[in-house]
Amino acid sequence: MVTPASISSDRLSLEPLSFNDATFIVELVNTPGWIEFIGDRNIHSEADAAIYIHKIKSNPNVTYWVVRLADPPSPIGIITFIKRDYLAHPDIGFAFLPAYSGKGYACEATRAVMNFIAADYDRPEMLASTIPSNQKSIHLLKKLGFNFQEEINVDSEILHIYSVSADKLQLDNIVHCFFNLFNNSNNRPPDWTMLYNICIPEAMITSKTDAVHTAYTLSSFIEPRQKILTDGTLQNFEEREIKKQTEIRGNIAQRFSSYRKRGVLKGQPFEQQGNKLFQFIKTTEGWKISAVLWEDEKADH
Repeated sequence: MVTPASISSDRLSLEPLSFNDATFIVELVNTPGWIEFIGDRNIHSEADAAIYIHKIKSNPNVTYWVVRLADPPSPIGIITFIKRDYLAHPDIGFAFLPAYSGKGYACEATRAVMNFIAADYDRPEMLASTIPSNQKSIHLLKKLGFNFQEEINVDSEILHIYSVSADKLQLDNIVHCFFNLFNNSNNRPPDWTMLYNICIPEAMITSKTDAVHTAYTLSSFIEPRQKILTDGTLQNFEEREIKKQTEIRGNIAQRFSSYRKRGVLKGQPFEQQGNKLFQFIKTTEGWKISAVLWEDEKADH
């Protein structure tokens, strides 16, 4: 399975479930959404919750993370990773308090856990299960890259099973790391060593601007970006993928990404979109980027 650990994202922190979360668990499992889509666990006191938490923590096939807002650090939901008897591979799940629905927290937290798991995941795919009427869950699973696999009957209940391949999961994690690498919002310094971890040493990065193209090695690509991201030229910068299409053929793959970036450049706010084409190769150390080609669209100032 997976060793529980602390995980963080831009707006959230995730910690393994503990007995200190009993009050929150009582609230969560008695929400209308939990009861309708997951089931009534008959937990109505902190003592009931403590027994429930003990069962979870004692089962090596079950991992729960409690999702908290980074500021203030209040609990808002859970992410689960469970190896169920009736499924060939572990499945990931999520549940949030109604007040925090529709704000992107479930997607952000689930993706953070998937990225955490991806590095050491040794199975061909990851699963997720839901009842057919839970359209919000299905929408989120599709957004996270899951595809419908099959319908099964478990204890007279119909479940829809969704899956994502381990290769796709790892490629998603690499691309996430690439986009996140250059973010310096919230006074967070970029981790430049990450680029060498996710790329082969010979990787080429090429930019296209009008009729001109510029090709970089990893070191020549980092140098000017390191300067402007640390000397105050470019502040509060963040870049994220907004659309993607991935194709895997054996030990090679490619991904077409659309992205949006924004920040403050020389004191002036800007927002810009563009497109990137990633190429990957599967090495003995796993998937790595072999080439990146990108083109920015005109910026809006």
